[in-house]
Amino acid sequence: MSKAQNDKGEARRVGPVVSSAHLAAGSAPALSELEFALTMSNNAFHRWMVRCMAAAGHPGLGPLDILVLHIVNHRDRVKTLADLCLVLNIEDTHTVVYAIRKLEAAGLVASGKRGKEKTVAITEEGATACAAYRDIREALLADAVSSIGFDQAEISRLATLLRALSGHYDQAARAAASL
Repeated sequence: MSKAQNDKGEARRVGPVVSSAHLAAGSAPALSELEFALTMSNNAFHRWMVRCMAAAGHPGLGPLDILVLHIVNHRDRVKTLADLCLVLNIEDTHTVVYAIRKLEAAGLVASGKRGKEKTVAITEEGATACAAYRDIREALLADAVSSIGFDQAEISRLATLLRALSGHYDQAARAAASL
C-alpha cells in the first residue's frame, strides 16, 4: 500500500486501486485490483480502436467491428463465423454476424459460403483500412510505448498471463452457470 496525506497533512494508508471495495475485501484483493485495471484498459483500448479507425478514414465502426476486421485481414485467409467467434472468445454469434454485416455494408469485407458455413474475406478496401490503422498505431501508440522503455518480453509475458487468466474466468463462468 502506498501512503497519501489527508486534509490535515497526516499520512494515511491507501489501499489497492479498485472499483469495488466489497470485492477487494475478500481473499484475493489483488484480483479486484487487476479487474479494475482490466476494465480501465478495456475501455481505453476500445476508445483507441474507434478513434484510430476514424483517423484511418472509417468513422462509425465500433470496437467489435474493428476487431473482426483485423482478424478477417489476418494472414489474408478466408475466415468462418466459427473461426471469428473462437478467436474472439465470443459465445453470442449474433454480435459477430452484426459486425460482419456492418463491415460488408462499408465494403471492408465480403461474405460467402463454404458448404453450409458462412465465410468472410477481406476486401481491398478493408486491407487498405487495416494498413492505415497500422500506420497510425505505429506513429501514435507503438512509438510512445517504446519511448517509455516497456520491455517487449515483459509485455509478452503479461499477455500470456492474461490469456491464462481468461481460461480461469471462463471456467468460473461455466461453474456459475451451473449454480
